[in-house]
Order: sequence, then structure tokens, then C-alpha cells
Amino acid sequence: MLKIFRIFLVALAAILISIVGTFYALVRLRHPSSVGVVARWFGSLHTLVGLKLITRKKPEINYPVIYIGNHQNNYDMVTISSMVAENTVSIGKKSLIWIPFFGLVYWATGNIFIHREKRSSAIETMNKVGDIVKERKVSIWMFPEGTRSRGRGLLPFKTGAFHLAISAGVPIVPVVCSDLHNKVDLNRRHNGTVICEMLEPIDTSNYSRENVKELIEKCHNIMQAKFEQLNQEVAQLDNTQNT
Repeated sequence: MLKIFRIFLVALAAILISIVGTFYALVRLRHPSSVGVVARWFGSLHTLVGLKLITRKKPEINYPVIYIGNHQNNYDMVTISSMVAENTVSIGKKSLIWIPFFGLVYWATGNIFIHREKRSSAIETMNKVGDIVKERKVSIWMFPEGTRSRGRGLLPFKTGAFHLAISAGVPIVPVVCSDLHNKVDLNRRHNGTVICEMLEPIDTSNYSRENVKELIEKCHNIMQAKFEQLNQEVAQLDNTQNT
């Protein structure tokens, strides 16, 4: 019974956020900060699925960066979405536009669509994104794994986010969320703690297309270590709360 109630409540809340968020974003003429506002609205839904969310941000970042986050499952919508900063837009596959309600608010808030199936189109879009970062002074949010990990840990990174950071001449800021795999049981009242943490910016000025793999490896190692650290911290917190 609790599961059915939660599904109904989360679905209703998500629809309302999408509708209100669409009007909000259009009134603001698709200002890039609308993305963060609406994303944090979605993030506030974590309580509806029984999660305690701890967020650790770095508000002093007031310049364009490329944020890279770990992509786990559908519960990213109510966890890591809370970490989207001001003046930040994301890059998503073009098919997102067809998701009822969400597709509309995703477009209205000013996010950037990319045609993933066409490599030439994707490269052209990334080049344009680099120009947008430089000209409009906006940050970009990306999931470098390219797909949900679904309990497989931190997957290998694709190159797009790193080429973008190098071409735009901006730092990379990793954002890591603790493990969500099998974390939520909608029939269970409390589903424990999730920690999302924003890490220190990583300078990209010494990297180029020739050594981009070194940058990718460095970022992956940093995020993997933080992922493991956060999981240990969550386990200790949940054990303490259960005793």
C-alpha cells in the first residue's frame, strides 16, 4: 500500500513541478539559472521515497565550469539533481523531449539537446556548446558515463565532457553521489542516507586532445575514490541510526 501511495505522490509531484517549472522558465526567457531552480525542486522529492539527503556544495564557484556527475538510476532525479548550481545547463539526448511533461520543462529551462546517434552531429553540437560556455559564461552539467550504472559501480567515461572542458578552457568539477543501487524499497518507510558531494575544481589548462585520456583517468580515479569513501560514510551513518 505504501509503495502505491508513494508512486502516485511522486508522479503527481513530478508532473506539477514540470508544469510550474515550464511556465517559470518561459517567464524568465529560458534563463540558464532556471535549470538549477527546477532541478532542486525535483531534488526535494527525496523525502517522498524515504531518503535522507546530505548535500555538500561549493558556493564559491562563480565562474564557468564543466560539472561531471555519476549517473546511477532513476533516483538521480531526487538526489544528485539537488547539486545543480546556478547558471548551469545540462546536455541531454534529443529523445528526452518526448518524455511527457519532463521533456517540455527540460527544453523550457534552456538545456541543450544532442543527437547521440549521429557522431558528426554530436561533435558539431559539442563545438557549439564550447562557444556557448565562452560567450554566455555558463556552466555545463554532464554525466560522462553516458548511461546509468545500475549497480555496476563507476563506469568508464566517454570523452565528450573532457574535450568540451579543454576547448572551452574551463575547469572540471566532479560531483559524486553515494551508491543508490537497491537503496530504495518503496514499501519501506525509511531508506537510509544518501550523500552527494561537490569536489574541488580540476584544472584543464595543461591538457589537450593529445593527452585527454590522462585527464579522463585522473577524474575517474578521483570520483571512484570519493564514491567509495561516501559509501563507507553512509554505511556508518545508517548503522548508527539503526542501533
